[in-house]
Amino acid sequence: MLCMDLNRQSQCHSSYLTEMITTDEAEAPFTLLQFIHHSYVDMTKLLKRTASVCSHISTLYTIGRSFEGKDIYVIEFSDNPGEHELLEPEFKYIANMHGNEALGRELLIYLAQYLCSEYLNGNQRIQALVNTTRIHLLPSMNPDGYEFAAEEGPGYNGWANGRVNAQSLDLNRNFPDLTSIFYRERRRRGGRVDHIPIPRSYWNGKTAPETRAVIKWMKKIPFVLSASLHGGDLVASYPFDLSRHPSENKFFSPTPDEKMFKILARTYADAHPRMSDPSEYRCGGNFGDKGGIINGAQWYSFSGGMDDFTYLHTNCFGITLEIGCEKFPVSDDLYPAWQENKEALLTYMELVHRGIKGIVRDEGGRGIQGARISVRGIRHDIFSVANGEYWRLLPSGTHFVSAQAPGHSRVLKKIFLPARMKEAGRVDFILQRLEPDPLRILTNDLLRWNKYLLL
Repeated sequence: MLCMDLNRQSQCHSSYLTEMITTDEAEAPFTLLQFIHHSYVDMTKLLKRTASVCSHISTLYTIGRSFEGKDIYVIEFSDNPGEHELLEPEFKYIANMHGNEALGRELLIYLAQYLCSEYLNGNQRIQALVNTTRIHLLPSMNPDGYEFAAEEGPGYNGWANGRVNAQSLDLNRNFPDLTSIFYRERRRRGGRVDHIPIPRSYWNGKTAPETRAVIKWMKKIPFVLSASLHGGDLVASYPFDLSRHPSENKFFSPTPDEKMFKILARTYADAHPRMSDPSEYRCGGNFGDKGGIINGAQWYSFSGGMDDFTYLHTNCFGITLEIGCEKFPVSDDLYPAWQENKEALLTYMELVHRGIKGIVRDEGGRGIQGARISVRGIRHDIFSVANGEYWRLLPSGTHFVSAQAPGHSRVLKKIFLPARMKEAGRVDFILQRLEPDPLRILTNDLLRWNKYLLL
């Protein structure tokens, strides 16, 4: 049985071990990662054990239940688990959205154990990441589909069995289609092109409980960056996934943040030893000539995807990571896959500290929630959350950033972001409250009175 001693970073052979093992106080703690597929029960036990061993930096919670009643678990890592800290960015990985794409599920299980063990071992990089970031790992968004796919076992060639949930819904086609609304609204002056509300009609359709749970989760936590792990290819795909020309499938359809999304995708691909290799031919296709990244709609177009929804409804940026040719690889392939993706998973998480962050306050020092943060030349704004906090992913260079809120002045700042920054630049705003305009008040009163007289 293949496993890895994280304290010595060497491979070893061992009997069945899935628990965290801590030596006596005179020695460094370590864990054995077992590179096998974990059933829902085994995954749950392992996540609970990991959260228990690292209880000072980790907690396990559920965001809801699947159609068949399985808890959808998330394991969180932070120096203050369970609590949002001021200006600490929130990050999430989601895997196993398609039940038969099992590699991402296992990688997040390994990643959870790795973060726990390496933090205890004194790994400075991991300690810095956990201490400055609130990390959420959701290994299995579709536990029902996984159990169905696992009945056939790893290594099978089926590309559909277990993909959907127990309602036969494809979860990555089940989110609200806000991209079509974006394409329509961007043509109108003043049209809403970010934080687009979910149409009421969406809830009248067939919405999976797994999808509802993730949407509720996104609304509760102010995520800054995310990625979903899929299988079947080797490429980092970024929004939009729906073509701006519905009749044309492979049509380049960028977001207003095209430059930033390319940086996100390339960072993962470049940290992966094979994803960006131009000489590598695999999975029946080759994205190496594109650096291992592609615009989603340019690959193939579809509506109701999670990444498009994330970008258009929240402050968060998300991409899709196709991390292996085999959707459900055999156990012998799990360790090599972990070795290929480990550095990329860590490097991508560190991107959550890219760009700027700050607090929007009024002149009395009170944080303003709902302030609009705009960047000149990028028609996509983000909004401050509780306490006036905001995070804005941006590429390096000079930017003109403004903050405004109802009843307050607009403040514009010119900023410069160097090419290499270890943490987001701090840019705070103080907005002055505007005095009421007597003429405007009188005009509004007259309009209301005239309307009354006409009734």
